[in-house]
Amino acid sequence: MAQNAAIAIVGAGFAGSEAAWQLARRGHAVHLYEMRPGASTEAHRSAYCAELVCSNSFKSRNLHNAHGLLKGEMARQGSLLTAGAYASAVPAGQALAVDRDRFARWITARLEAEPLIVLRREPVHDVETLLAAYRRVLICTGPLTAAPLAASIEAFLGTSHLAFYDAIAPVVLADSVDRDIVFRASRYGKGDDDYLNCPLDKAQYRAFVEAVRTAQTVPLHAFEELRPFEGCLPIEVMAARGPRTLAFGPMKPVGLDDPRTGRWPYAVVQLRQENAQGTLYGLVGFQTKMTWPEQRRVLRMIPGLAQAEFARLGSMHRNTFIQSPRVLNTDLACRAEPRLSFAGQLAGVEGYMESGAMGLYAAKRIAGHESGRVLPALSPATMTGALVRYLTSTPADIFQPMNANFGLLEPAPTHVGKAERKAFQAQRALEEIDALERLEFHPDRSGHAHETPQEPAPDPVPGAAG
Repeated sequence: MAQNAAIAIVGAGFAGSEAAWQLARRGHAVHLYEMRPGASTEAHRSAYCAELVCSNSFKSRNLHNAHGLLKGEMARQGSLLTAGAYASAVPAGQALAVDRDRFARWITARLEAEPLIVLRREPVHDVETLLAAYRRVLICTGPLTAAPLAASIEAFLGTSHLAFYDAIAPVVLADSVDRDIVFRASRYGKGDDDYLNCPLDKAQYRAFVEAVRTAQTVPLHAFEELRPFEGCLPIEVMAARGPRTLAFGPMKPVGLDDPRTGRWPYAVVQLRQENAQGTLYGLVGFQTKMTWPEQRRVLRMIPGLAQAEFARLGSMHRNTFIQSPRVLNTDLACRAEPRLSFAGQLAGVEGYMESGAMGLYAAKRIAGHESGRVLPALSPATMTGALVRYLTSTPADIFQPMNANFGLLEPAPTHVGKAERKAFQAQRALEEIDALERLEFHPDRSGHAHETPQEPAPDPVPGAAG
């Protein structure tokens, strides 16, 4: 079959919608496949592109917040999603929240009005067929990828490279752990003291177990029935089985001598390094369905974590994502087939704007390869580049989906004080974004801000109320 001159994008969620817009912005024809309304998922309710299926909040606007910085980076790159979010914003304090129907209508109207984008309302079932028909393919189908396409992806990548539910343990920023309380050790002295260990005495353990047992949890959706393995149970399920279950499970203290007492503690919570930079540590075996406020309250009862700053909170829910560190290169293209790329939640990020940012990034890299002018990739000093590094370089055996957080960024230089670090990192990230935007759109200019193609004014979307 002759290859179509257009680029195929599968899935018109956040990643696919943003990617289509960015490719069209650079002069590339796009066929954007979306199976709705002919077929739908258990979570979607409309046929609009970029439909919000959970919260209507895109989190903080503050550039010194990880989510605010990510949106700032996207806005400076001509993001369709951030433009739509501000055009449909509702009052929410420091958060950027939207009228979900108006937002989806706004995004859909812009995509449908773009001459270089053809919105094809039909399902895609087979990766190989799509690759035979198109020059390049970007798959952005998200956590509820239809079963036939998921099976095709699994067959294409290999059966061990696709997961179907999250079992995520919380992750904390390393510099928020109290090193006067925790101690470094590996069980029975094996290894190189790779773990941080939070020791609990009997009273602390009993109080913690009771807090876990009575904590509020997130109910599963009707379509999310999960049957996790015994070795991957939520801690609240283990706590309900008996007061000592956790002490014989993920909190077992055996082989861990507390250097202050020379003895094993009554129980231990172990923290394992999550990234090469040593800025993130995960709570080993602490998968949970507790609500996020309850996680912050209960987990800060653990000695050494009273001031913990959470880069990621735990969750267990239905999801579909590829084992990106095993199969993707730093362009988010498949190592075995560079014409095939992945973005969004399917690639292993969590969150609306994180998905959109990966779609934006993948589209820019595809456009560069298509034009023969591949610009430098964003570095991990940017939140976008840091997410890409996480997706492509995290040890595959511990890889789980991740939100934007400052622990992913390249650290600030040591001379920058702790109170100024986030401001420094945010400024550094935005300066890099600006420099690469100048290089792409105005290569003959340097040292000055430039005008990138602007979004239409936030006029009312046809058919929208208000």
